[in-house]
Amino acid sequence: MRLAALALTLLAFPALAADLAFVTSQNADMVTLVDTATGQVLAQTPVAGKPAPVAYDPTAGRAYVIAADTGRLVVLDEAGRVTASRDLGEGAFGLAAAPEGGLFVTDWFGARLIRLDGNLERVWAVPTGAAPAGVAVSDDGQWVATADRDADGVSIFDAATGALLARVKTAGAHPFGITYHDGRFWTADVQGDTVSAIDPAAGRLAGSVPTGSHPYAVAFARGRGFVTNQYAGTLTVFDPAALAVLAEVPIGDYPEGISPLPGGEALAIANWDSDTLVLIDAESLEITAEIAMPPGPRAFGQFTGRQVSP
Repeated sequence: MRLAALALTLLAFPALAADLAFVTSQNADMVTLVDTATGQVLAQTPVAGKPAPVAYDPTAGRAYVIAADTGRLVVLDEAGRVTASRDLGEGAFGLAAAPEGGLFVTDWFGARLIRLDGNLERVWAVPTGAAPAGVAVSDDGQWVATADRDADGVSIFDAATGALLARVKTAGAHPFGITYHDGRFWTADVQGDTVSAIDPAAGRLAGSVPTGSHPYAVAFARGRGFVTNQYAGTLTVFDPAALAVLAEVPIGDYPEGISPLPGGEALAIANWDSDTLVLIDAESLEITAEIAMPPGPRAFGQFTGRQVSP
């Protein structure tokens, strides 16, 4: 079946709340909704303009997707239906759900971080370093940080007000993906083959971990860190306390997006060139499922979660 000819396809949902993944396929102009507990594809939704970044907010029952070519923001419900959209302008890119609802959006060309409320109205916009890519929020909602690729650094803000708290140089060049774990922000430094650990309270670089070639994004499960290495086709597994590499695991061709599954026992990885979503056990490092995706799955952001209610 030609993916370009696919209309929105909805399959039967289970009665209980599901563990969901919203996987953007940039080359196919498609978002695929997967039940990660069963491996079942629940829906496929066309989104024009090369969708890549994504943020799933189970509390709001929404997934947010950016069309990278146009900067159009699309909102999906947990059945994969488009419920709202807004043109943010070319350059809108990284996404993270805000703790009190709404979301944070990076503006790549404008070097800004924008906060939107639940109605997609702007709350504030503040300057970042050059070419902000990923964005992440601390677990308590106090801090929000951007990975400023062309500035080789991270900007840290007060999440409520947008006040700049610190700018910190990363250990490697061109940080892209960023996530928060155990009191630190962690960046994948694409041109440095490193992960940087940033202490937001102290406003300083706390350390780094070597990775495979061209790391893209970072996630955590079972107390371990996991990094997708685009050129190496692997995951670097590391101890975040010791900042020590534990393993490097083959995962697929050109892995990009990575996100922990509900329960914290496993992870989902989108392989751009393999056209697959791979699930891996965080303890055994065994691949437990490989699910075919439309061409170019990227899934840049927190794309997994558990429905709050079915």
